[in-house]
Amino acid sequence: MDLVVRLRAVVSLLGRFPALAGVDLDVAPGEVLVVGGPNGAGKTTLLRACAGLVALSSGEATVLGHDLRRDRRAVREEIGLLGHATYLYDDLTVEENLRFAARAAGAGVADAKAALDRLGLGGRLRHVAANRLSAGQRRRVAIAAVAARRPRLWLLDEPHAGLDAGGRDLLDALVVEAAGEGATVLLASHELDRASTLAGRTVTIAGGLIADGLLRAELRPAPAASSAAPSPGQAATGTAPEPLRVP
Repeated sequence: MDLVVRLRAVVSLLGRFPALAGVDLDVAPGEVLVVGGPNGAGKTTLLRACAGLVALSSGEATVLGHDLRRDRRAVREEIGLLGHATYLYDDLTVEENLRFAARAAGAGVADAKAALDRLGLGGRLRHVAANRLSAGQRRRVAIAAVAARRPRLWLLDEPHAGLDAGGRDLLDALVVEAAGEGATVLLASHELDRASTLAGRTVTIAGGLIADGLLRAELRPAPAASSAAPSPGQAATGTAPEPLRVP
């Protein structure tokens, strides 16, 4: 089985600061993996690296069969990234934004319409310009834009932020549906109590390193199992810690 994400000793620098400091990670097809960790731990950089938006200083990184050290652009048409910002075109309507997102990924008008309806945007809001939407409505449109692309890999950065209760439930249902249709979901969140109910596996990133992996049983038929790796430590010589591997 080919992995959707395969990272080995990946390092990414923000200036001279290692935002990712030797990350090893495998993500299988159809898996929902939740990444937890404090602010500044490297969650956003990890997702942006998988999207081909962050240059890697060293290590090996393959996403959807594309070598990110050689060609970061190749992966972008096959992923859907939900970031902290919505990146909507303010002068376009909700429907126009979704049609644009679908076309950019090679999807069709039917995919845009389905995403509109799925996120509760198919009524009067479809004709409203993005700059007239509330923050929560913009968030729904951004999620719909990801769904309209029908990506093989969903990269969701704090996706529940800014949503009301109904929007959070819709998002959870979308994640489950996407995984059921064979897509892979990598979700970074502070809200592990909620996000982990969607996950087949949860890992924690700290100081740019994947610190531990915890298998969960919610979406797996096998009995639950857990394993915790020791916290990454700093060598006495001041060299970087050994990367920790997550199966």
